[in-house]
Amino acid sequence: MSTIKSQSRTRSQESSAAIERMYITMRHLFNRGFYKPMGVSGETLREALLILRPEIYGTIAEEKVELSGLLYVVDRLPQGIEECRFINLTSDEGYKNSLFEPIIPRKRRRNCYRIDEEQMNIEITRGRSEIYDILTHLTFLFIESHKIMNRVLINERGDLTRDWQKLEKAVLSQDELSQKEREIAITHTANILGRTFEEVNEIAPLFNTRDNSRRFLEIIYWLGKLAIAEGVEDKKRTVTFSPVLRERLGHHIHGEVWAQNIKATLKENKLIHRPIHIISANMHSVMNTLFTPLAFKSELSKKSKLEIYEMLSEESNGKMRTKVEKIALQNGMIFISDQSGTNINVQIFDTCQLQAKSNDFCDISIPEEKRPVLVVMDYAFGEQAYETMEELLKPYKEDGETTYLDVDSVSIMGKAGILEGGKGDIMIPSAHLFEGTADNYPFKNSLKKEDLEGEDISVYEGAMVTVLGTSLQNRDILKFFHDSTWNVIGLEMEGAHYQKAIQAASKLRGNIQEDVEVLYAYYASDNPLETGSTLASGGLGTSGVKPTYLITEKILYHIFKL
Repeated sequence: MSTIKSQSRTRSQESSAAIERMYITMRHLFNRGFYKPMGVSGETLREALLILRPEIYGTIAEEKVELSGLLYVVDRLPQGIEECRFINLTSDEGYKNSLFEPIIPRKRRRNCYRIDEEQMNIEITRGRSEIYDILTHLTFLFIESHKIMNRVLINERGDLTRDWQKLEKAVLSQDELSQKEREIAITHTANILGRTFEEVNEIAPLFNTRDNSRRFLEIIYWLGKLAIAEGVEDKKRTVTFSPVLRERLGHHIHGEVWAQNIKATLKENKLIHRPIHIISANMHSVMNTLFTPLAFKSELSKKSKLEIYEMLSEESNGKMRTKVEKIALQNGMIFISDQSGTNINVQIFDTCQLQAKSNDFCDISIPEEKRPVLVVMDYAFGEQAYETMEELLKPYKEDGETTYLDVDSVSIMGKAGILEGGKGDIMIPSAHLFEGTADNYPFKNSLKKEDLEGEDISVYEGAMVTVLGTSLQNRDILKFFHDSTWNVIGLEMEGAHYQKAIQAASKLRGNIQEDVEVLYAYYASDNPLETGSTLASGGLGTSGVKPTYLITEKILYHIFKL
């Protein structure tokens, strides 16, 4: 028994060391200005990722190509990146004012630009976490591309297998593929990938776009083609970091502009002296919770609120969402579309304009000057949470005048990985532990486990780990956190960064009141300890609706009670 425990502890230590090595290496490569992912300079990253074998990247350490992990990565990188030898990470350097058309990945809000047939530029406006995220995904992508090369390259002269030649013919054909031609191409691709026809045929449509029904085949072809060029012709793929990005990173340039715009809007609308409650959440739950009773009076006589929320979450119901948004804008909501580069939109709700009779949360006995102003900010990304929250909590300075914000509460509602339980369950953190450091942030959470119990959803309370990147977590290190005396219930990317900014603003700088209320709650998007329940296995679907709105309602009840 002790031997098993020792081996398990060793594997978790190896994983922890691999994560640390990856981040030290990524910082070194960033400072250097460029590197070749499949060359000597990228060797440490590749080795560490293969030691780590993150759950999200599935069979990365095996010979067969990992398909679910590939879909996860492709959705978060710009379309066409598999065709590019040169990938340039830049700051916001004015490309939005050029003729280059922005390419926005399906599952990540970032502007990317195809400069020419060989180069892709990716704008970094969300801090180091975004760089770590991209470099990790690129390392995975290139490792998989070399697996393809190893399966199709017959010899050093560059002779290729018949399977590859057939795939190339299908990809380069100008004609639309018939169903039979498509299945022939899938058969040859399955041989190249070391996968069954059934596996490839099932996942291939998930890569396709509305105007490209052979995108999966193209991705495999170009990954292999560039890897072959590396192996045979020594044409190495290169990642560079622009001088402007290296100069600006860590200076809060985007966060400062973002926060100033919010405070200027509050002042312009005569809201800056009212009690302010900041909520980090998505852009629909607070708005829908406040205005569904007004927007769907007749529907609520036949359906429950939860059923309405589920209908609003379905992609096909765009008209319903538009109706709620229109009514919200007519009744005190101000929408600030981000122009700063943070990619964080903001909604401001003046609760004086809420229709009390149609809403469960209003308390008309509260004097107008004391009624809450809600500032709802969209999700930050990793370290960006510190930048944006720190700037938002600073006083507003204009024309030599300094105005301190009356921030009564800060609420964080987000998705997180759970280590006990399953998708859709709720986690109430009592502390945030910062992975890879000795930093820990215990705090008094004004949301309690009992606040959310009794709603047919499992609720867990304990510490949560703020990880450097969700794509780097593996079973061994997570199991160690779960089984240790830290009592860790889940992992996410922003909690410690938010708490660091809140504590600095309230207890050190005096920018906001010291006894500011803090409310944290997360709903589980995945369980990385369960096979088939990682982020790469797909989204929550409607199972995320109930916990999202339950948490939102509890936060709103607490704010109006304050």
